[in-house]
Amino acid sequence: MGGTRSFLFAHWEGGGNTPPVLAVMRRLVARGHTVRLIGEPCNRSEVEATGASFVSWTRAPHRTDKSPESDPLRDWEVKSPLALMARARDRMFFGPALAYAQDVADALRASPADVVVSGEMLFGAMAGAEAAGVPCVALCANLYFFPMPGVPPFGPGLQPATNVLGRSREWLFRSLTLREFAKGARVFNDARRALGLDPLRHPFDQLDRLVSTLVLTSVAFEYPTARPPARIVYAGPELDDPPWPEPWRSPWPDGDRRPLVLVGFSTTFQDQSGVLRTVTEALGALDVRAVVTTGPAMSADSLPRAANVHVCASAPHSVIMKDAAAVVSHCGHGTVMRALAAGVPIVCMPMGRDQNDNAARVVFHGAGVQLKPSAAAQTIREAIRTVLDRPAYRERARTLGGEILKDARESRAVAVLEEIAAARGAVRSVR
Repeated sequence: MGGTRSFLFAHWEGGGNTPPVLAVMRRLVARGHTVRLIGEPCNRSEVEATGASFVSWTRAPHRTDKSPESDPLRDWEVKSPLALMARARDRMFFGPALAYAQDVADALRASPADVVVSGEMLFGAMAGAEAAGVPCVALCANLYFFPMPGVPPFGPGLQPATNVLGRSREWLFRSLTLREFAKGARVFNDARRALGLDPLRHPFDQLDRLVSTLVLTSVAFEYPTARPPARIVYAGPELDDPPWPEPWRSPWPDGDRRPLVLVGFSTTFQDQSGVLRTVTEALGALDVRAVVTTGPAMSADSLPRAANVHVCASAPHSVIMKDAAAVVSHCGHGTVMRALAAGVPIVCMPMGRDQNDNAARVVFHGAGVQLKPSAAAQTIREAIRTVLDRPAYRERARTLGGEILKDARESRAVAVLEEIAAARGAVRSVR
């Protein structure tokens, strides 16, 4: 696309948001582009493994490890949605905005870029790119969670309203969200003024200053009522497993015909040990084979054992899902995409973040069922039996998965970034 270009990614470590970003970077590097990421030291080795270069945040918050203690949001401590919004607003979106912007400015002075690709929560990085006169693209590693016509407000896991009561509920949640984030306007506008930029009426207006927003999910997974503006591009999901899973070898003989159930909850800490213990207990009483992956956030030794349940720290989900009959998950976006791409129905047990909204879409499309993470073992057993025994769940997962696979294979992320960079290069050459 008009020669090689330079891209600066601005990233924060949020667990599931990292592998899709690395996948896009890897493809850009393979196409000969210069790619850098400014981010957190705990991601350095993963970034450099893509062939990109790494520079650390200095003024902005940054983690040297992925322990729960270093997590700036610590969302498992917060029970109220409004309290969580306030914490994200003050600790990431707007509170440290000037620090993020200054770090981006330093990185651009050290090595100019044709495009800045910012995580969707890093409003300071977006403002820093704007102040430097560099086109900025936001990258959503899962769903688009800002207000969009035709989509219920992000957070509570609502499905599209079909009556007056539902529309009133959507209006209430949307109004509360806008009001809560509007409280960050003063500190964000102070940052913008310090950068020589004009203030904004609402901090979310920064999104209108972007060239584009790439949403790394399948448009088929979104509600059909969605009406995204032209600047929002559903680029397709990234289905790569994260780089850290251990090699997989089944502990069962090849002739074992019991259905295989994969259990995977968050790779980052969400205080998920209790729900994993209950799920493991539920599986022990079913005539299935089960693989429970704990991830790096907790020890596999902390879970109860059963003869039909294999517990391990990690395994490549994409490999196991080829043989799986069901997945039990917190419903992080990466796990959902890989399960559906394999045509596997899901028992969704969301614990926060984007998970309620992913689960709502799984249920909307008929590809699974949803439970509370506090569900009892018997309830979980019944839900697993439901998705195993009713073929409609697998059929709908396969239908949706076919669309997801198509969108992943035809991913538009790299092409869109190359087009924006080429346009930037054309403007430079005219000057």
